Amino acid sequence: MNPEPLLLATPSGDVLKLRPEGPWTAANVVTLESLSRSVGADVDRSRAVTLDMSGVSALDTLGAWVLEKLSRRAASSGRSAEFVGVADQFSGLMDEVRQVNRDRPAPVTVPNPVLLRLGDLGKATISAREDVTIFLQMLGALFMAMVGVLRRPRSLRLTSLVYQLYRIGWQAIPIIVLITFLIGAIIAQQGFFHFRRFGAESYTVDMVGILVLRELGVLIVAIMVAGRSGSAYTAELGSMKMREEIDALSTMGLDPIDVLILPRVAALVIALPILAFIGSIAALYGGGLVAQFYGDMGPAIYIARLHDAISITHFEVGILKAPFMALVIGIVACSEGLRVKGSAESLGRQTTTSVVKSIFLVIVLDGLFAIFFASIGM
Repeated sequence: MNPEPLLLATPSGDVLKLRPEGPWTAANVVTLESLSRSVGADVDRSRAVTLDMSGVSALDTLGAWVLEKLSRRAASSGRSAEFVGVADQFSGLMDEVRQVNRDRPAPVTVPNPVLLRLGDLGKATISAREDVTIFLQMLGALFMAMVGVLRRPRSLRLTSLVYQLYRIGWQAIPIIVLITFLIGAIIAQQGFFHFRRFGAESYTVDMVGILVLRELGVLIVAIMVAGRSGSAYTAELGSMKMREEIDALSTMGLDPIDVLILPRVAALVIALPILAFIGSIAALYGGGLVAQFYGDMGPAIYIARLHDAISITHFEVGILKAPFMALVIGIVACSEGLRVKGSAESLGRQTTTSVVKSIFLVIVLDGLFAIFFASIGM
């Protein structure tokens, strides 16, 4: 006859001594669970629990787990619990059971830097594809809206167009004139300073005229318009998107492209060439003042040299870029505004993205035009 397992509980002050005896195996599972429940209240009342394993004659995984649960029950409330008298033949099993369901620190994995870079490249590629898709969709929508205006001229919202021209054109003239004037003056000053060492001060006028008319005049104005008007477009449309005003327009049967976007983009396409022309004149004037006061070159000589150095081709090369740059700025600004979600953080992020993308695309477009005009001899 097999002996029955026992569990002797001996309180000693605040310490509860538990002494399991006999076979603690799966064959006695009902008895083991009953013994564990019988001492549960004593374990909860004690401040420390000691389990003396010296009387255990047989032990398997189930018996070890019942004893481990008693130990964890005591330790769960901050009380101490320890095993003593564990025979060598049972120590390995007890160690294994103690590790069951223990919180282990997550293994530290060192990411592969190559895979990280490939992942970043993949995300950037997907993002670029989405940007190109949205840009082309907006371009197509604007083209269809323009076709509709050509078919029905009365559908053009002239009041909105004139208002946008006033905002992005007339109100921008002071800052455009100031910045381009300073740019022209700085270029002239640097030209006189460096060319003077070679006795070639007169070539400063050539440099100022060609740079301003072909490149810097329209480029500086386009960058300023992207930062000033492009960001305003994105913020306006984003705020309307957050307040669901664009959805309300669609519910009323009005096309947001016709009502909101076409007047803004059309105003940019009209205003940017005019601003580029004004900015170029201001830059040339700034260069003339520097030539007079820093380069000892009178206005008559400056104008005569400028007349010899530049031609109408230089002006055409610069001014032809302006409508395309305006179209890019308008499409990017409006599309980013329509991508705003319902939070102020999204509005700020899309506004920043709009300005960065617009400036980047304007510079890329300027480079493409430079290559194109050079290839055809202009």
